[in-house]
Amino acid sequence: MTTDVFAVLAEPTRRQILDRLRVADCSVSELVGALGTTQPTVSKHLRVLREAGLVSSRIAAQHRIYRLDLGPLRLLDGWLQPYRRLWTRHLEALEQHLDRTAEREEK
Repeated sequence: MTTDVFAVLAEPTRRQILDRLRVADCSVSELVGALGTTQPTVSKHLRVLREAGLVSSRIAAQHRIYRLDLGPLRLLDGWLQPYRRLWTRHLEALEQHLDRTAEREEK
């Protein structure tokens, strides 16, 4: 994977496309209708998403149907996991601190 997934996902329209594909596979025209943007714009973003490995396509009659590919997202999720644990520890410590503070104030 040569494309930086973070850079690809930084663009809001690309995230909207992924959100839509999370629900169902779509043709370009369905994505255009769902996003309210132009076909060239959607096609441009789909090309970037395809190059990043985030989507793939298949031909159905005269339409290209796009689907979400989870591989790069799984890698991203794996990279984020240690940060989630860090935040969970900090939030748990905050919760304990607030509970102790509330108990002291009740006395």
